[in-house]
Amino acid sequence: MSQLDISNIEYLVIIGYLVLITFVGIVFKTFSSDTDDYFKSGSKGSWWLVGSSAFMSAFSAWTFTGAAGVAYESGFSVMIIFLGNAFGFFLNFLFLGPWLRQMRVTTFPEAISKRFGEPTRMFYALYEVPVRILYSAMALYGLGIFCSAVFGYNIFYVIILCGIIVLFYSATGGRWAVMATDFLQGLILVPLTIIIAWLCISKLGGIGSLFEQIEVQGLSEEFNMINSGMLFGGAYTWGWASAMVTKGFLVFNSMYAGPRYFSVKDGREARKAALLASALFLIGGLIWFLPPITARLLYAEDVMALDIAKPAEAAYAIASIKLLPVGLIGLIVVAILTATMSTMDTGLNTNVAILIKDIYPKLKSKFKWKEKSEPELLKYGRLYTFFMGVFILLLALYMAQAKGRGIFEIMLDVGALLMSPIQIPLMWGLFIRRTPSWAALLSIGCAFTVSLMAFLNVPLNVFGFAPDASWTFQMKFFGVLTAGSLGFLISIPFAPQKGSAHRTMVDQFITTMKMPINFKVEVGQGNDSAQLKVIGWFGAAIAVFIGLMLIIPNPLSGKLAIAALALIIGSVSAFMIRAGSSSEFKT
Repeated sequence: MSQLDISNIEYLVIIGYLVLITFVGIVFKTFSSDTDDYFKSGSKGSWWLVGSSAFMSAFSAWTFTGAAGVAYESGFSVMIIFLGNAFGFFLNFLFLGPWLRQMRVTTFPEAISKRFGEPTRMFYALYEVPVRILYSAMALYGLGIFCSAVFGYNIFYVIILCGIIVLFYSATGGRWAVMATDFLQGLILVPLTIIIAWLCISKLGGIGSLFEQIEVQGLSEEFNMINSGMLFGGAYTWGWASAMVTKGFLVFNSMYAGPRYFSVKDGREARKAALLASALFLIGGLIWFLPPITARLLYAEDVMALDIAKPAEAAYAIASIKLLPVGLIGLIVVAILTATMSTMDTGLNTNVAILIKDIYPKLKSKFKWKEKSEPELLKYGRLYTFFMGVFILLLALYMAQAKGRGIFEIMLDVGALLMSPIQIPLMWGLFIRRTPSWAALLSIGCAFTVSLMAFLNVPLNVFGFAPDASWTFQMKFFGVLTAGSLGFLISIPFAPQKGSAHRTMVDQFITTMKMPINFKVEVGQGNDSAQLKVIGWFGAAIAVFIGLMLIIPNPLSGKLAIAALALIIGSVSAFMIRAGSSSEFKT
């Protein structure tokens, strides 16, 4: 067995959904009249829209591929990843979400300029654009290589199709379209994955039977949530778990996470958006491991027969294909596709915002270019989105010519070695005022020193470790975190005196960040009703589309699963349409 076969019906489901979300960009084009609308939805996004988008953009296809491989091989350890994300978003709910929204900016480099100054802002702007391009291309490439090996799709066709669709709705509808498609994808993803988990439990004979089969097959020790081992010793140990949870805190609790909340109406709505994202990750952490574990217990031969670099990464797909009724299998393929598309569209929109709001003004000033009007900047924003999307697509196609490690390891290394160094000072800078303007750059330099050593695989015995010690994930992450934090903290004694221009700027930034937003005064009229109704009607169309699958021949359990999914999506959509028509939301 080299590939999994799915029916023509599933292809119709996949194509039908992808066609539907292209219309989202067309509809939401009317929501953007200037660059603020295009890049941060004019800060008019409702909490449920922003929260679901934050949730969807926080993971890519690795949730159903790389992370599924972890669950297949090591059982409950994968829960730590998602619970770490839930913890990070919960801290946003407690206090940081409102802070990030209240920075009152369009891009996070703009916020950096108010905290560290213009040189640091330009470093981040120039660094962030290529790194996001690389990350998006890697995600698209990983998606293509997986679909090619597992479903037999042509890798180049997968990359081109998904890339073009993301490019189209992102360029057309901007941030509004990005958030709307994220919400619709989440509206399918969450109930669908709950149904798959329920089918897995039913197939196994209940929760008790799940643990019995784990014990019978001798997997109890292997499936422990935490493996025994030294702090820096290996995967899924306490050291690894600590690194994953700490990484979750760092990713979601720094100025770098700001774009997740720039689109929301005010600090109170940001808090609710963060709580929604946290709750969704908590649900995911409790159910997403079930299909790959079921695949290990019941379908291990099918998994290992696949011709893929890491067959375990196909575990979620195999369990879904074995258990889902005809029709819904196409939707799990859609879930895998759109999980990556959600990451790519957010990165694309954020990147173009940096180009227009951070890099272009510097170039305009340096070369004495003519001032552009808002309509012109909006046109250029759409144009740059198109060109950058094409570049990401071409880079992913180039990557597709080579073979690499599993998706999971690649994403972890990119996060630890390329992303963590620039996030560290953006976390400390929210809490420590008394630093010089170059504190962030020193922190980054120290962190990248460790990143470079890890990348070059410098022997660890020079640091006192055993001669055969290797760079584990937790060693890379904690090494980078420690070096970056020390670099930031040792700059404190060199901070300018209180009352200096720099300290005054920092104090003003912190004061602004903690000052609640008066939406009607600072933003103006909301469009909550339009958001609810437009997205609600799209959701209703999806519910009808799924409901039509009831005519497909399936066993009773399959028809019940389809009916349940259509009913859940239809009920939520009907509530949104009704709420959008009530006077309460006409603000």
